[in-house]
Amino acid sequence: MSRTPSLSSLRLFLQVARSLSFSETARMANLSQPALSRTIKLLEEDLGVRLFDRNSRNVRLSSAGAALLPTVERLTGDFDQAFRELKQTFEGQRGRVVVGALPSVAANLLPRVIARFRQSHPHVEIILRENLTSGLYQSLQDRMIDFAISIEPNAQAEIDFMPMLEDACVLVCHARDAGAIPDPAPWSVFRDMPFIGMEPRSSVRMLTDAAFARADIVTPALFECSQLATVGGLIAAGLGISLLPQSTLPLLANNADIAWRAMQPPLASRRIGVSRMVGRTLSPAAQAFLDAMVSCDSCGGVIER
Repeated sequence: MSRTPSLSSLRLFLQVARSLSFSETARMANLSQPALSRTIKLLEEDLGVRLFDRNSRNVRLSSAGAALLPTVERLTGDFDQAFRELKQTFEGQRGRVVVGALPSVAANLLPRVIARFRQSHPHVEIILRENLTSGLYQSLQDRMIDFAISIEPNAQAEIDFMPMLEDACVLVCHARDAGAIPDPAPWSVFRDMPFIGMEPRSSVRMLTDAAFARADIVTPALFECSQLATVGGLIAAGLGISLLPQSTLPLLANNADIAWRAMQPPLASRRIGVSRMVGRTLSPAAQAFLDAMVSCDSCGGVIER
């Protein structure tokens, strides 16, 4: 074999082998018959064998041509399949998406988006990684996730943030106490009832502490919890009330025993959105998932009452 045959010449060989007609193959390939004959002759010279036995009336595969045929069928089939899959990848129909998200977002917003996305993109693998804000931004910088759904970062030139929704803080109480608390609730309620808070280093606790400062409320935490489920359990036991972002409510334990109230001004909220690294191009699948999430008409409100 003097040189490796081109894919185009192998495809023409395949067409002739299937039709056993040079004239028919030339017509289908939009070639002149002499041009087709030259291509097959060059292929035979490259391989060092005769591929067809032909006369003025008949064309037949030689023994070498019959041996080559299944190999060419496999090669062209694999090539075509690979590029069909690659085309789907370029169109966002195949691939893998790694999404980082706050636990509250992962529990409440993303399941609806993923369910809808999988209907139109069944061959895209979606990996969901939950973490707190600092961990999400570290994973983003380490290229462990494609993008993060989290609160707005502190000014960082290398991170682009696209706001999606405002996550309002609400008063969370035992269901039996809800009737005695106005809706929206005054901030003074936190002076009258024990406060159950997240641990001081958490982003939620920093948010609520800042809200209390703006409302001129001093309310030491009776309990400080690292898990939202623990906060929910303590509230459900009637041990106090809390101030939490609305999106966190599905993560509270004993939801049947828990109610919530909007707050009177000054209102407190956190901005949730998509963070991605500046200058880093998303894969087509990741971009398709991001577009689906941004356009999701059921994601504007965080929790329905």
